[in-house]
Amino acid sequence: MKNAVYLSAFLCRFISKVEEVLNDWKLIGHSLGKPLEKGIFTSGTWEERADEISFADFRFSVTHHYLVQESPDKEGKDEESEDAIPQSMQDLLCMNNDFPPRAHCLVRWYGLREFVVIAPAAHSDAVLSESKCNLLLSSISIALGNTGCQVPLFVQIHHKWRRMYMGECQGPGVRTDFEMVHLRKVPNQYTHLSGLLDIFKSKIGCPLTPLPPVSIAIRFTYVLQDWQQYFWPQQPPDIDALVGGEVGGLEFGKLPFGACEDPISELHLATTWPHLTEGIIVDNDVYSDLDPVQAPHWSVRVRKADNPQCLLGDFVTEFLKICRRKESTDEILGRSTFEEEGRDVADITHALSKLTEPAPVPIHKLSVSNMVHTAKKKIRKHRGEESPLNNDVLNTILLFLFPDAASEKPLDGTTSVDNSNPTAEAGDYTLYNQFKSAPSDSLTYKLALCLCMINFYHGGLKGVAHLWQEFVLEMRFRWENNFLIPGLASGPPDLRCCLLHQKLQMLNCCIERKKARDEGKKTSPSDSMTKAYPADAGKAGGQLGLDHLRDTEKEKGEAGKSWDSWSDSEEEFFECLSDAEDLRGNGQESTKKGGPKDMAPLKPEGRLHQHGKLTLLRNGEPLYIPVTQEPAPMTEDLLEEQSEVLAKLGTSAEGAHLRARMQSACLLSDMESFKAANPGCCLEDFVRWYSPRDYIEEEVTDEKGNVVLKGELSARMKIPSNMWVEAWETAKPVPARRQRRLFDDTREAEKVLHYLAMQKPADLARHLLPCVIHAAVLKVKEEESLENIPSVKKIIKQIIAHSSKVLRFPSPEDKKLEEIILQITTVEAIIARARSLKAKFGTEKCEHEEEKEDLERFVSCLLEQPEVAVTGAGRGHAGRIIHKLFVNAQRAAAVALPEEELKRSGCPEERRQTLVSDFPPPAGRELILRATVPRPAPYSKALPQRMYSVLTKEDFRLAGAFSSDTSFF
Repeated sequence: MKNAVYLSAFLCRFISKVEEVLNDWKLIGHSLGKPLEKGIFTSGTWEERADEISFADFRFSVTHHYLVQESPDKEGKDEESEDAIPQSMQDLLCMNNDFPPRAHCLVRWYGLREFVVIAPAAHSDAVLSESKCNLLLSSISIALGNTGCQVPLFVQIHHKWRRMYMGECQGPGVRTDFEMVHLRKVPNQYTHLSGLLDIFKSKIGCPLTPLPPVSIAIRFTYVLQDWQQYFWPQQPPDIDALVGGEVGGLEFGKLPFGACEDPISELHLATTWPHLTEGIIVDNDVYSDLDPVQAPHWSVRVRKADNPQCLLGDFVTEFLKICRRKESTDEILGRSTFEEEGRDVADITHALSKLTEPAPVPIHKLSVSNMVHTAKKKIRKHRGEESPLNNDVLNTILLFLFPDAASEKPLDGTTSVDNSNPTAEAGDYTLYNQFKSAPSDSLTYKLALCLCMINFYHGGLKGVAHLWQEFVLEMRFRWENNFLIPGLASGPPDLRCCLLHQKLQMLNCCIERKKARDEGKKTSPSDSMTKAYPADAGKAGGQLGLDHLRDTEKEKGEAGKSWDSWSDSEEEFFECLSDAEDLRGNGQESTKKGGPKDMAPLKPEGRLHQHGKLTLLRNGEPLYIPVTQEPAPMTEDLLEEQSEVLAKLGTSAEGAHLRARMQSACLLSDMESFKAANPGCCLEDFVRWYSPRDYIEEEVTDEKGNVVLKGELSARMKIPSNMWVEAWETAKPVPARRQRRLFDDTREAEKVLHYLAMQKPADLARHLLPCVIHAAVLKVKEEESLENIPSVKKIIKQIIAHSSKVLRFPSPEDKKLEEIILQITTVEAIIARARSLKAKFGTEKCEHEEEKEDLERFVSCLLEQPEVAVTGAGRGHAGRIIHKLFVNAQRAAAVALPEEELKRSGCPEERRQTLVSDFPPPAGRELILRATVPRPAPYSKALPQRMYSVLTKEDFRLAGAFSSDTSFF
């Protein structure tokens, strides 16, 4: 008795909580929606909301599933609608959405647009006993009656994998009970329509004679798994050809693409008879009118292979794995080749002899074989084993990276790429700006593709380390012999690119400066410095400096010494020129002593061209623009270092002064060039050319009444201790070609070469991964353009947006990189599926253009939609192709099936269909039976009755919705 009281209390609380949830969700009262449109269950938007309740200590989740629809017009409501049966009962009879391809199981079984499910909250929990099931059903029945809710309410019972639901729906004087049967073994009498009709009629127990007609909808699903007659068109790469060195440079510049296996595993054909009436057709254990070829509706869906192996995705994934390795190049290959070079020159006694030896004669012919085999001999000498890359593969790669090595004479700077004339579409070409990679025709980009291929096909990590070592040796070779690096845009490092690309550009800048300086030594004698400096050489800015400032007069001020120190380099050696003494006697001293009368005549040097009509303020001579040194190019890591140094100087006055001096080395150089080009000039002249906004001119009236222009320096130029004034007083008239270099190309080149030599394979992969992802995105864009798949275009845009955010950071997280690669692999798989379907449906073999367009549209829909209707069913063009696919598969199966197995192949119906039909036995049989009959008495209200049946090889389910008039019962 006590337990019964406790149970009653728990039951009351449970019912009240259910009622509370239904009230909160406003599921009480009567509501009618618009009639369901055809296909709305698949195309419409489904939403759900959930809550949690408990029965004693057992927790349940309550979920409301509903189709989002516009509210119906209020004009349609009248008094009769108050007595109308609930919306869910009306939906039981709607035929517009039978067999939806994608929906909740209860939607498929009962055709409901809205329902509530109460299920155990924990996945492992289940309501197993019959008494508990009855208790829950009675509880929801009470809750529905108390609240007036007309939305069906279901309770999930048994284990969740069985998807067993019992439920109820109540309306004014009506009730629908939702019942279900689930079996593993199917009784033979229920495998056809006649047996299922018997169950349906006995269940509704209609008292009328004759029984109202039963409406029938039938759907048979056939599965095609044998694709042997259509080979997968994607061929894996020929590894032997790659190893044999037969692959040309073009192949090394391309990434592979496609799936190694057929990405489409099955084709499911659904043949549907949507509107049949009892008595029109015969379907029993002896005979059936249901021929799939004659079905009025055909629809197809494809089953995708699980995680098909995709070449592009594997390539990028394997390259990402290098980023996680810890070994250095030396640890992978043995002792470094650079150690041997270091031992060759380690003896300090040879240092002076090295300086006095004549410069080596440049090699005028660049040969791939020369530059490879020297390094390979050293590698073998250190390791005593064969190199990871054989000569053929290595020569092919290096020839692809350095095409100028194949020519008879080395190419000059014209080998560099020019970003001003992109060959590809602007969007694709500038993609490197977003990814921080490198232009798609650059050396860095090609190197990334080659390393990716080497890693996948030729020796893995060892092959990557070997190629990188060869690459670094080639960089040093080019630096020492003044050969420009091909495939790099001219000019300073592009900070929009990856750091490795910037380093290579910096090395190219050093080679350009060194080459210009060496050529200047050959063509110009040292005593002909007074000639006008050519404009193009001035832009190169690579001439060897003259240390004429070190030996100036001792009475020079302290400030002059401090400014000189910022442009000095303690590691440089300078030539002593014959006119150095004349320079010391002419310029700066006479300027300090007084006016132009005492000034010894200075010859103008380093003029570029005249600056319009401007003249010097003091002597009226034309103002000339000088040839100046270019600022020192910098990579992003050097800029960061410089920023840190400047930040550490602090905000004090002394720190600010020191910071300004450090940043003004270029200004001092330009002032010296200006003084050399314009003897007798003053600071105002320099400001008029260099910073016109800092020279303010006003119209004033002089003593004679004439309007004249009067100019003066701006307010910021008149600030005491102004850096410009201090620099001007320190600057001497020295043309750019004799100034100390702002850019020490020798030191910077050695820094770059050291940086490259110290890179581990993991560091290298980190640098080049943006280029590999960039190449992969371009590859999928190229392949997609051939297929024109709308969903792929959308995914590619998402990949670009995602990659742009992730790759801008110096060290992106591996998880985010894996997400990008997964998206690329997904796109690759979709394109591979499109090609597989096109090959199977023979879109290229169509003779008529209309048929080809229809087939291509059909294939595209198969990729985009869960299920696609076949126009014309079995009589349409696509239908005939599908029919032929099944016929060929059946013939192949009949040939392969032994005689004994044919005799033992299941039931008589299966034997009959195997021998006669072009199609195999249906993998799934679905039937929907509907009727509107009065229950439980002849005078009861006629209400909708529905039973859904599905039969597969190992599953049989009946889901019935049976309505009753409760007015007098």
